Amino acid sequence: MIADISETLPADAPAGPVPVLPDLVLQSTAVHGAAGSFGRSALAATVGTTIEWYDFQVYGLAAALIFNGQFFPNFDPVAGTLLAFATFAVGFVARPIGAIIFGHMGDRIGRKSTLITTFLLTGIATLLVGLLPNYQTIGVFAPLLLVLLRLMQGIGLGGEWGGAVLIMTESGAQSRRGLLGSLPQLGSPAGLVIATLVFAGTTAAMNPAQFASWGWRLPFLLSIVLVVVGAFARISMPESSAFAQAKRSNTIARFPLLETLTTQWREVLLAAGLFLVTSGGFYVYVTFMVAYGSTSLGLPRQLMLNGVLAFAIAELVIIAPVCAFSDRIGRRPVFIMAALFTIAFAFPLFWLVNTKVSWLILLGMAIGGIANGVLFGIMGSFGPELFKTRVRYTGASLGYQLSAALGGGLTPLIATALVKWADGNYWPAPAWLAGLALVSLVAALLAPETRARSLSPES
Repeated sequence: MIADISETLPADAPAGPVPVLPDLVLQSTAVHGAAGSFGRSALAATVGTTIEWYDFQVYGLAAALIFNGQFFPNFDPVAGTLLAFATFAVGFVARPIGAIIFGHMGDRIGRKSTLITTFLLTGIATLLVGLLPNYQTIGVFAPLLLVLLRLMQGIGLGGEWGGAVLIMTESGAQSRRGLLGSLPQLGSPAGLVIATLVFAGTTAAMNPAQFASWGWRLPFLLSIVLVVVGAFARISMPESSAFAQAKRSNTIARFPLLETLTTQWREVLLAAGLFLVTSGGFYVYVTFMVAYGSTSLGLPRQLMLNGVLAFAIAELVIIAPVCAFSDRIGRRPVFIMAALFTIAFAFPLFWLVNTKVSWLILLGMAIGGIANGVLFGIMGSFGPELFKTRVRYTGASLGYQLSAALGGGLTPLIATALVKWADGNYWPAPAWLAGLALVSLVAALLAPETRARSLSPES
């Protein structure tokens, strides 16, 4: 038996006793076990981010469609929409706080336990929004509680992204890091697809009075099912290999935030600049555009939701292949091309929507989804690659969430206010989108190429 086994070994095998059958079985089991563990991590990271983004996107759709009447009924429609978007923005203001809290936890305690905590926090907050009494029931306490729950959502999501992308990029092969880092990025469009379908199905299944009365709560209450599924997926995943190695070698930072701000503050600013177009641009497409189309243009709400769906599906389809392509040519050239396209397409996007022709609206939103998908997908690897292992969770999270607070949460509010300032003319909205893309383009030109960097702990 031993002689038979030796014939299957390569010619350059090391000298010494030939392993007996049990040793080979154990080696094979270890390889397959490692592959299985990484597969569980990929599933948990992707499913978890999908559910977290579902929670966050449901709120954005509700802010555009229903919250003005539920929580701010004493204001005119435009003012009510502005106030609803203001509560929407609160979640983004909270996201840097979440990045600091959970970045510290992720860099000190571990990626896995942090991801489970952020997931539960966001899911519970979403469920409670679905149970929240409206203004007519408890008066001013309704919008105050809504803001509090939105803060909880924002803090949870502020710590979510960093852990999800690190679980993938710190454990997989360097040659496929762009593709692996893109998997958690699929959670944003996938969560948006699910949220939009749930909202569209809910609005189609009942009349407007029923939807305004209780139907809008159903997408939020569905969160309890998703929380159970996501929690089970994340409990079974292993820790990232880079953090496990850092823990073994005792190279973990004592104060990750302080170390980040003193040694890698430039990288934080670069990451924030890179993310600005994905944070702000996303909400031009999926939040502002819904309100603009249904309120300013008088288009059917269902048509605008279909536009959001076209955007999300296009984004979902493009992310993985273009990020795999970045593994071949680098992060910067792909990002720069997409940023330039976003600048060029900002005004044509609104020209297509302003035609009020259904298929042109869907086309414009789908093209926007492709552009935003490229930019957002690349950041799943580009962001983490900018930072050292000791502060990678804190640094990458803080860069992303600063851009989310400055560009993402304020974008629907700013775009709506600018259009109102321009007496209803639409031009400030695409100008804002192009401006965000320009800032990100400059950041990409200043950033180094990171594709070949090692993410192993520093000695």
